[in-house]
Amino acid sequence: MTTTIIIKDSIKQLQFQKIKNIFQKLHVHGPNCPCHSVVAGDNSIVNFLKKDEALVLIKKNKRSFQTLNDCGKKNNEKTIISNNNNNNDRFYSSTMKYDSDLDYFKNTSKLRMSENSSKYIDSDYAFEMIGSNIRFGKGVTLEVADDLRQLSIKNVAIFTDQNLVSIKDSPVWKVCEVLKKNQIHFKLYDRVAIEPTDISFKDATKFMLEQGPFEGIVAIGGGSVMDTAKAANLYSTYPPNDFLDYVNAPIGKGMPVPGPVKPLIAIPTTSGTGSEVTGVAVFDLTSQNFKTGIAHRRLKPILGLVDPDNTRSCPTNVFVSSGLDQFCHSLESFTALPFNKRSPKPLDPLQRPSYQGSNPISDVWALKSLEMIYRNLPLVVKDPTNEYARSQLLLAATYAGMGLSAGVHLCHGMSYAISGNVKNFKPDGYLTDHPIIPHGMSVVLSAPAVFKFTAPANPKRHLMAAEILGADISQVSEDQAGDILSNQIRKFISQLNIPNGLSGVGYDRSDIEKLVLGTLPQHRVTKLSPRPVDKDDFYELFENSMTIF
Repeated sequence: MTTTIIIKDSIKQLQFQKIKNIFQKLHVHGPNCPCHSVVAGDNSIVNFLKKDEALVLIKKNKRSFQTLNDCGKKNNEKTIISNNNNNNDRFYSSTMKYDSDLDYFKNTSKLRMSENSSKYIDSDYAFEMIGSNIRFGKGVTLEVADDLRQLSIKNVAIFTDQNLVSIKDSPVWKVCEVLKKNQIHFKLYDRVAIEPTDISFKDATKFMLEQGPFEGIVAIGGGSVMDTAKAANLYSTYPPNDFLDYVNAPIGKGMPVPGPVKPLIAIPTTSGTGSEVTGVAVFDLTSQNFKTGIAHRRLKPILGLVDPDNTRSCPTNVFVSSGLDQFCHSLESFTALPFNKRSPKPLDPLQRPSYQGSNPISDVWALKSLEMIYRNLPLVVKDPTNEYARSQLLLAATYAGMGLSAGVHLCHGMSYAISGNVKNFKPDGYLTDHPIIPHGMSVVLSAPAVFKFTAPANPKRHLMAAEILGADISQVSEDQAGDILSNQIRKFISQLNIPNGLSGVGYDRSDIEKLVLGTLPQHRVTKLSPRPVDKDDFYELFENSMTIF
């Protein structure tokens, strides 16, 4: 379909070309797309200006355009956006009705307008896979010295936590020994907090600045260790004016990482976060009592050494909680808003976010990871010494991390408030002197309610996930998808000895208000929900998560 902009009144050729260029840039096909034309009319003048890095169209009569939602509700074939009742004054956006099956490419991007604004925004048209290098196998931890030598790195910071330091044969001491043998100088930072905070991130950054300079970093531990190493790497390399400058908007400014950071090699010892392949660092913002994060492709480790031997040092309850994190990674990635329905399209490829919406590549990783978790996590609960099951779950965590190019949505968005507002809960298996709700636990407690809520947005995907979790969907209708998947999630997690919903970790219904308020700012993830969600929906989701069995 040709997009036609009718401009009434005679205008100069320069104005004419500017209008044409602007509308071409707004189109998903890019500025060189020939499918737009501009026709000069003879009634009014159009003025243009640049505001907040977005192109804004202002009519001389100062009437506002209708939003897409108002003017396009009844027309699935084309969208008409007009500023008055004259049908000659309009432009069209080419669109097709979205088919809810797995073929993303049946839906072209829609030209949309943000609420209460005359900014034109169109959804993304591409996704990208930027992964870390991964080496998997028993014993690969000891190859870290060879990798550092290949990078000509002779002075590194080792990040870990007190739990691993306290274990005599932990991978931390193995790495220290092999670095000594290869004459690679290192300093050990072992103060990483379980469930890190802005305060602990700042402490790690101080270590980097005062004990350095370092040429690289080795992170040995779970997601908390790897995320802390990423943050310390960033803040010590490019100190910001304010700590929140790099933090995801709208909580922080969401500034991009200015340039390359120091090489980071990640050695995971738990099976869940997939942080060895992501550019995300999550933490508790203590002033707000919720989690948030920093996300950028430059924060990705250059190498993940995924060694099954390293999970032996991980307590079973910690291992299970980490597995629940990857369980939700997989489910949320597969059911997230499709990449070509996510807005806005980036102004340039480098600004495409880390979490981009579900896409054909992330689907492969997410579904395989979900299958491996379903088969192996209960086996570890029954027999913590089952090395094959532990090895499969470690690999599944990396798979799920690769699938995180899609991103996560409501379970993670809600979990940031759940863990941030913890009262007195102290989980078994965690060496901590303060109350915490482990990340994987805080994520999965809302999963039955969340996926029942999101199922109407794409029943086929939710039924596919339910089938992987053991459901017989041969005689199931699509309107049953939410109930089926929710029930399968309950059955699965009931085997894993986790608390019975939010009430099991110390919350009651009087806490729902603050949990909702802590979730509302988590736009980075909640906007990827396949079904739009508002404040009232979050109240209901938290209510339905108080008990789950």
